[in-house]
Amino acid sequence: MAMEGPARKIVVLGTGGTIAGTAARPEDHTGYRAAQLGVQALVAALPALQRWPLEAEQVAQIDSADMTHAVWQRLVQRAAAHMAREDVGAIVVTHGTDTLEETAYLLHRLLAPAKPLVLTAAMRPATALQADGPQNLLDAVTLAAEPGARGVLAVMAGQVWSGAELRKRHPYRLDAFDAGDAGALGAIEQGVLRRWRDWPAGTPLGAALVEADPAQWPRVEIVTSHAGSDGRLVDAVCAQGVDGLVVAGVGNGQVHAGLGAALERARGQGVAVAVTTRCSGGVVVGAGAGAYGALTPVQARIELMLGLLAQRRPAR
Repeated sequence: MAMEGPARKIVVLGTGGTIAGTAARPEDHTGYRAAQLGVQALVAALPALQRWPLEAEQVAQIDSADMTHAVWQRLVQRAAAHMAREDVGAIVVTHGTDTLEETAYLLHRLLAPAKPLVLTAAMRPATALQADGPQNLLDAVTLAAEPGARGVLAVMAGQVWSGAELRKRHPYRLDAFDAGDAGALGAIEQGVLRRWRDWPAGTPLGAALVEADPAQWPRVEIVTSHAGSDGRLVDAVCAQGVDGLVVAGVGNGQVHAGLGAALERARGQGVAVAVTTRCSGGVVVGAGAGAYGALTPVQARIELMLGLLAQRRPAR
């Protein structure tokens, strides 16, 4: 019988980010270099983590603003491989905040694991006077060891979020994330989880969906409707070759007439079009075919890309 709970290993996968960043001056919160410390160093700097059996692996070492499909592919593959191990009970991913919401959504859609996969990050570099990374990492491992926890989760500033709903809402503050209208799943308080909603659920598409060369993944771009939109950007992107377009519409997903005409031309050329809103909250309601409901533009881009990848898969 397999061991259960925190007795099983927690694998910490490092990808870089501000949590691994350093600055020349401890008071500098913006002029730092991301991804300077390895994940082993982050773990070793926290004696409180010694109570859990941890295993650390460096998957990438980048500023998350520079996230690529190739890094996503490797992260998905390594996470899936560790999740399949009987001796592993959970995974923690250290990441940058800039694209944390994108990676979280991708992992949710592809893996939707029965074990917890917890992402965490930091808004201040490791050298800051009051660095938030160590507490966030401790909270992430605490959450990963929580009996019964499951799904893709994220923890920042003590708040626990669903990876399917996460979104960055502030460029500087420590409490930089929310989940739109959905709200947090819970909070880590003095090392104890207080949960308010159910763990995230979903049907995994599977890591195999992204096994193809990332250079061959569908190209999906995001365009925004705004005053004066005339659609020339859409025409230019289509001329360069694109498989899908996500539209961040105004209000309830409406688009400028000029942009709308260009999108119809794009559809006529076989380009898939998804509709979202540029509003920071709410959902697109009753907008017809192509509406992506509560998904943010960057989440919708991933959803559309994965959908197009699924269409390319040979029938089994």
